[in-house]
Amino acid sequence: MASGSSSALRIVVAKPGLDGHDRGAKVIARALRDAGVEVIYTGLHQTARQIVETAVQEDADGIGLSVLSGAHMTLFADVLGLLRERDAADIVVFGGGIIPQADIAPLRALGVAALFTPGTPVGEITDWVRTHVRSLSATPG
Repeated sequence: MASGSSSALRIVVAKPGLDGHDRGAKVIARALRDAGVEVIYTGLHQTARQIVETAVQEDADGIGLSVLSGAHMTLFADVLGLLRERDAADIVVFGGGIIPQADIAPLRALGVAALFTPGTPVGEITDWVRTHVRSLSATPG
């Protein structure tokens, strides 16, 4: 589960599914590292199960998914469901990519903590992670 508050934040950055475009994920991973966050980048073509296993094994506080394939509804739901199955729902899930505005509210209702669409300043993302992930992972429920 999520690690203690005295250590650095640990975030898994992942590219689920068949999408092969990872520049954005790499930019975010680097920016988070530069902001003092410990980042585990899983690489391309990860399954939801692989991502969740990595997050559990790495004692991650959060998972950041980068989805450009259009399969965001399924991929986020799969990751959230597997986290619940593993009794690891305290791991905060956030993400970004090509996500239509109409899908943001349903994804938030599923349990995605935050979504960042193209054009979001990188600093806004790193600030959100640093200020929200640990507090959200500590919130029961």
